[in-house]
Amino acid sequence: MKEDLIKMLFQYREAFTSDNQPLGAIKGHHVDIILHIETTYPQLLRIPAYPASPGSREALEIHINVLMRNVGPNEEKEATTPVIIT
Repeated sequence: MKEDLIKMLFQYREAFTSDNQPLGAIKGHHVDIILHIETTYPQLLRIPAYPASPGSREALEIHINVLMRNVGPNEEKEATTPVIIT
């Protein structure tokens, strides 16, 4: 299987190569990632998880509770209306 792939790549090499990127050219990249738990900006500049007004969030919570009450523990039910957060 690997040999068939290699044959196909060389047979159609014009589709997979360019003048500055020949077939078989491998360029590596090294990225240092520093993990930390401190926030890098003030708390007030953070975007809320759900960018909706308090009224919209309350309406959404009511809608979810109604949907959850209508579905029994062993029952599957498709939602008939989409939930849109604006």
